[in-house]
Amino acid sequence: MDFELRILGSSSATPSANRHHTAQVLTIDNQYHLIDCGEGTQMQLMQYKIKHQRICNIYISHLHGDHYFGLAGLLSSMHLQGRHTPLYLFGPPGLIEILSLQFKYSGTNLCYPLIFHELDTTSHKKIFENKQITVHTIPMEHRVPCCGFLFREKQKARPLIKEKLPPFLTPPQLVSLKWGEDVTDEHGNVLVYNRDVTMEPKRSRSYAYCSDSRFKPTLLPYLHYVDLLYHEATFTDELRERAYYTFHSTARQAAELAAAAQVRRLLIGHFSVRYKDLTPLLTEAQEVFPQADLATEGSIFCIRE
Repeated sequence: MDFELRILGSSSATPSANRHHTAQVLTIDNQYHLIDCGEGTQMQLMQYKIKHQRICNIYISHLHGDHYFGLAGLLSSMHLQGRHTPLYLFGPPGLIEILSLQFKYSGTNLCYPLIFHELDTTSHKKIFENKQITVHTIPMEHRVPCCGFLFREKQKARPLIKEKLPPFLTPPQLVSLKWGEDVTDEHGNVLVYNRDVTMEPKRSRSYAYCSDSRFKPTLLPYLHYVDLLYHEATFTDELRERAYYTFHSTARQAAELAAAAQVRRLLIGHFSVRYKDLTPLLTEAQEVFPQADLATEGSIFCIRE
């Protein structure tokens, strides 16, 4: 099953000539999850040949324009192109009011169901679940209500060792074995031990998206051992005071959090336009956490089993 992240935008506040506002697409099992939707997201989706009609869920972290100004246009384009499948939208209080006002005065009546879930940005809660994954909020510390998102694969089935399976097993018993159970008779006696006929399941994968926030060590319990962590890094550490004052983080702080959480890989983004060259940000992060990368436009990060 695919578990792949594509970066569409990496700039903070205002766009620059070669960087767009924040947006990412996480592909899980051939479904697209759009995370934030800054201005220009539609163009980036076209640039990288990502069919927006295949987006199933959209997650908006907070109501600063560089994270959602592209949303109304994207929803309108889906309408104009005849979308009929439901679209699930997750966002903070106020988002649906903003969209409703825009659609009211443009005379837009969406031809597909838009199912909105208002988020509690102050807590860690499950907001979505299907057969493959769960999605939880991660509370951020920003100037407006803001949260990140934690995507986790569910536990996977144990592969059966066909040559070791007794011939008398029924389909329901085989399913039980795949999910770690022993096969017993009506009296509770074990007929087949799971450990004898199955292998260890493939590893479940995870991605944590930490949107705009001050450095917040209290996030560690949510981030421990995730495969891929995205954390904003608006400034280098020489501007740590400015980062604190503006409710942002530095590249070094993002790396310190990644190291403490023992994640496998770190992505930094949301770069201030003052940095034409991003090398200082990457260097600073890698001094603390060598497995750090830049979340720049067009980059793809695959999380393997």
